[in-house]
Amino acid sequence: MIKARVVPASARLEAALERMRLLHPKVIDLSLGRVERLLGKLGNPERRLPPVVHVAGTNGKGSTVAFLRAMAEAAGHRVHAYTSPHLVRFNERIRLAGSLVDDERLAALLEEVEAANGDDPITFFEVTTAAAFLAFAEEPADLLLLEVGLGGRLDATNVIERPAVSLLTRISMDHMQFLGNTIAEIAWEKAGILKPGAPAVAGPQFDPAVTRVFAERAEALGVTLQAHGRDWTATPTPTGFRWDGQGHSLDLPAPGLLGDHQFANAGLAIAALEHLPVRVGEDAIRAGLRSVSWPARLQRLTRGPLADALPPGWELWLDGGHNDSAGEVLAKQLARWAADGRPLDLVFGMLGSKQPLDFLRPLAPFARSLRAVAIPGEANALPAEQAATLAREAGFEAATASESVDAAVSAIAAAGGAPGRVLVCGSLYLAGTVLRDNG
Repeated sequence: MIKARVVPASARLEAALERMRLLHPKVIDLSLGRVERLLGKLGNPERRLPPVVHVAGTNGKGSTVAFLRAMAEAAGHRVHAYTSPHLVRFNERIRLAGSLVDDERLAALLEEVEAANGDDPITFFEVTTAAAFLAFAEEPADLLLLEVGLGGRLDATNVIERPAVSLLTRISMDHMQFLGNTIAEIAWEKAGILKPGAPAVAGPQFDPAVTRVFAERAEALGVTLQAHGRDWTATPTPTGFRWDGQGHSLDLPAPGLLGDHQFANAGLAIAALEHLPVRVGEDAIRAGLRSVSWPARLQRLTRGPLADALPPGWELWLDGGHNDSAGEVLAKQLARWAADGRPLDLVFGMLGSKQPLDFLRPLAPFARSLRAVAIPGEANALPAEQAATLAREAGFEAATASESVDAAVSAIAAAGGAPGRVLVCGSLYLAGTVLRDNG
């Protein structure tokens, strides 16, 4: 008797994901029609979800979701979360009641969705979002934190008819080929997640044009919009930060995520809590602020081959920011680091679709050198030599190309000198390869 070969769940999952990538000729093709058709075939799981917090914006979406999840879980609630992109494994995108979806269940979900879709064209993000909705509908939870993939108005997540609350994080110039060439056009696309009858909260913005677009869109839809600076604030203090809302205030510890911008992300999460059907008290807010974790956002790496390649006393940091706003907030942290006199060297890689000069210019005054690398496995990555040339144009006097992140860090270590810091930055995809190779 011949026994049937058992295919490991991990192999089934990888095979299913690869098939999903072949269902549409474009990686990105913003539309709601395809995903709505597929969800209909699946029995409309998007209508059977826990209360939804829908999060759109350019910067801070993932951190805001991380703060909300940490606070709600500290209060004892079961929380689903959907985020993108992943850093190392696709499973990171789907968190079911506190745990990442396992290979077996995810493979089965993708196969079910694939069978329902048939040969109809659909993008990878659309079909995997449908699988996520199916998982969220099947697993009981108190809350679903739903991060937009790209834009908002035509994003596959925007099939939610009435979220508990819509959140709008900081808007900056990114994905212009899909969302528009002005900050107002991009803000209008992001504000496409606002729904009549669902309250909304907006975080702080660099450009007043964004605030105007949000206010106009909310007024047109009859949406109650709480805006940073008018309805709530998050102000750093010597011991943490003070959150002020309509009618009450909280004195809180510093967020567990590094950087001044995280005060605003944490503040936005706290402002969202007032609109949720579940209670999250002050003790849970404090516990969540301390326990929050979100990889590749000013994350220090203390072990692994890259950390081991540096001399004793050196620090290795990782950040996935990749646009002008990310460069500005990262520069604030570099300025704070510069106060202790330790030298800083950057390892930089970016996708060719981004705006490297806008990201790099704020960082140039704080770095001793920059070593540019091409992001491994990314066809659209900036070549290392081109990235180094752009870095010199942005103000880095000592900018050279390296074959890999490993080679760049080794070269920095070989140069010797006083203990310093190395920051790998410029792309979440680059950050993912670093985390994959360094545990």
